[in-house]
Amino acid sequence: MATGAAGATPGAAAGELIKDTTTAKFSADVIQESRRQPVLVDFWAPWCGPCKQLTPVLERVVTAAGGRVKLVKMNIDEHPSVAGQLGVQSIPAVFAFVNGQPVDGFMGALPESEVKAFIDRLGGTGPADADPIAAALEEAKALLAGHDVTQAAELFSVILQHEADNVPALAGLAECYLAMGDAVRARAVLDAVPADKASDPAVSGISTRLKLAEEIAELGDPVALQARIEGDADDHQARYDLALIAQARGQRDVAAGHLLEIIRRDRGWNEDGARKKLLEFFEAWGGGDPATKDARRKLSTLLFS
Repeated sequence: MATGAAGATPGAAAGELIKDTTTAKFSADVIQESRRQPVLVDFWAPWCGPCKQLTPVLERVVTAAGGRVKLVKMNIDEHPSVAGQLGVQSIPAVFAFVNGQPVDGFMGALPESEVKAFIDRLGGTGPADADPIAAALEEAKALLAGHDVTQAAELFSVILQHEADNVPALAGLAECYLAMGDAVRARAVLDAVPADKASDPAVSGISTRLKLAEEIAELGDPVALQARIEGDADDHQARYDLALIAQARGQRDVAAGHLLEIIRRDRGWNEDGARKKLLEFFEAWGGGDPATKDARRKLSTLLFS
């Protein structure tokens, strides 16, 4: 049996270098730990055949690296949100985090030689090389995730004083304003994003949410809209507006259900508007969200059955 670092048994190395994580522990296991040495995150699922091929390879190579890198495994069926935030579209997907940031990655089951080469490229960056801007970004994101919106906005603003075109900070500040209900200031922040960075996932996600918020502000009373549907099941505009309201309330299944019903009744309504809006919802929710996966299956059935 192979050994890891000198004097370490395989079992001890695995215990120290390889672990499973959850959404709640991701910050500590990956973001914070990657400031000490690179951390690989293996996004997998029990039903994924290539994942079963790749994971043992990753474990062997990480163990053989003797502490230069750690491996954290995340089951996306049980914990989909992080994969969705990172834009994971297929698995297995491996991301390398260094100093709190994803710096490289690959998808699919690579042979062991290529996995080893991938790890070798990461080197052994440690906390002494940490980027203070990156550290501040992670702290601001953690504040935002903890609903401390005011403190998060202040920290994002400080970062932007040093790097006015820092895209993650711009997106984060816009998200703070949106959470405060100030869509005007959120829009102004997004307008400051450089044109060549507008497609950045962090920007496109908040931009989609802002667009939805702006649309919802123009909508009517949900009780009256429901009454319109009950009086005329083909009142697609009322059903569409209810979908947007449900999305604003976080009722993703309800929102998807309204749009799917429009597609079932009249695919061509409003120039395929219901399907296009549903795809916007998918982008805002993330590909790993259960509501996205369920609605995507139902949409496929409607379109291709």
